[in-house]
Amino acid sequence: MATMMKTLFAFLMTALPMLAYAAGDIEGGEKAATNWPAITMFVIFVGATLYITYWAAQRTKSAKDFYAAGGGITGLQNGLAIAGDYMSAASFLGITGMVYLKGYDGLIFAIGFLVGWPIILFLMSERLRNLGKYTFADVAAYRFKQTPIRVLSAFGGIAVVILYLIAQMVGAGKLIELLFGLDFNYAVVMVGALIIAYVSFGGMLATTWVQIIKAVLLLGGSTFIALMVMVNMGFSFETLFKTAVENREGAMNILYSGGFVSDPVNAISLGIALMFGTAGLPHILMRFFTVPDAKEARKSVFFATGFIGYFYILAFIIGFGAIALVTADMYMAGDKLVGGNNMAAIHLSHVLGGDFFLGFISAVAFATILAVVSGLTLAGASALSHDIYANVINPNATEEQETRVAKTATLIIGALAIVFGIGFKDQNIAFVVALAFTIAASANFPVLIMSMFWKNMTTRGAVIGGWLGLISAVVMVVLGPVVWTQILDMGAAIVPYKFPALFTVVIAFVGIWFFSITDKSARAQEDKDGFEAQFIRSQTGIGAEGASEH
Repeated sequence: MATMMKTLFAFLMTALPMLAYAAGDIEGGEKAATNWPAITMFVIFVGATLYITYWAAQRTKSAKDFYAAGGGITGLQNGLAIAGDYMSAASFLGITGMVYLKGYDGLIFAIGFLVGWPIILFLMSERLRNLGKYTFADVAAYRFKQTPIRVLSAFGGIAVVILYLIAQMVGAGKLIELLFGLDFNYAVVMVGALIIAYVSFGGMLATTWVQIIKAVLLLGGSTFIALMVMVNMGFSFETLFKTAVENREGAMNILYSGGFVSDPVNAISLGIALMFGTAGLPHILMRFFTVPDAKEARKSVFFATGFIGYFYILAFIIGFGAIALVTADMYMAGDKLVGGNNMAAIHLSHVLGGDFFLGFISAVAFATILAVVSGLTLAGASALSHDIYANVINPNATEEQETRVAKTATLIIGALAIVFGIGFKDQNIAFVVALAFTIAASANFPVLIMSMFWKNMTTRGAVIGGWLGLISAVVMVVLGPVVWTQILDMGAAIVPYKFPALFTVVIAFVGIWFFSITDKSARAQEDKDGFEAQFIRSQTGIGAEGASEH
């Protein structure tokens, strides 16, 4: 394995600079000037993350190491890693791009992504750490029949992971396309290969440390961009907004809400998806199993909330800064940004800091994508290997067999991410992530929260309600305006709402409630009787993985 890692490292360090020579411009025309400072920073960052993966591979000996970094990450480290997971391409590139495109309405996403954290902090983090082992399905299935719950959780998790992956792959492809001039499809394939290497070799330990380093760099880089924007505006928000309106030819609508979400149903639906979806994201929930105990889990969320909230304030400033300052013809293709609106922050970094800062921010953005996709891929792989293979197909599987299946699953998920990333090429990535949140809020969150707090929930209620939420969310997203009309080009959307969470979350909760209270089976009584033991463990941690008895 060490030899394979060294070979991969050497290949990428040779191949990445060579990409510069293949660079034509974004439209595929004449060869673009090679931006060596940007490429140098890019190569240094990718090399550093690959070295971390090599280091982690030497320390990943068991299934617990692979899935949960051995449970030895501190609260502050995990808080930074969670923030790193959450401050994805959808946050840095997508939200700044959404603010650039829609103005004030882009703030809806920033606020929505943030408000789910109090739910995790006060209702879930401690219970998750005390009840779970490697995945959130361990918690959902704690007192229920294992097989149907784990199958449901695995499918729900994978559906979220795939949609979330699409957003990151689109961001990565556009970034490399812009920086190197490389064709988008080739760029996505290259990112997919890197991700498969990170997860297969380094597991959760590599993913965690890449996230920590990336979070620090992203917060630092974003702070500098926002600070420089305000310096250019005399530290006056009035000047910033006034300049932005002037550069949009007097378009005052960028200062008002309603341009993006114009009706109450879509507005409430989007809010529900972003708020409850946060508490159903498998790659975020997995992070609570990397700390030694519930106290560190709470500290993780506390630190993560602070870092993430600060970052989203910066993202809003960066988005309006792009409207105000990215005006030169070199950044525009007609009335649109070169590379699309997702590249607003990248162009702004060039305006403010030249080639070197462009290289730094591009490299940080790429590291952001690599780190988040690594976490997502690991979550998807663990759903297949731990929840399906080790707990359903082969309950007697050894740790070696389970880890081997996880690495095979990583390869499959990486390939799917490449295919879907190419298919969603022209979508705003913050928007695609909102669709992932819709599925997480509909399929994962209701089962998870009800299993921890409602004594009368049964296996039948959880399974039927969970599947109703998952299927209705997937179907309504596919039949909605984005997939049905824009991507599949099938004409008018059958479901008129972009975000159907208002309906699908209600369907899931009602399904769980109804099919639980009407369940009179012997199994149902066992499920109810198990609640007290589950409650005691969730509150005290007695019997939890790595916890002390007290």
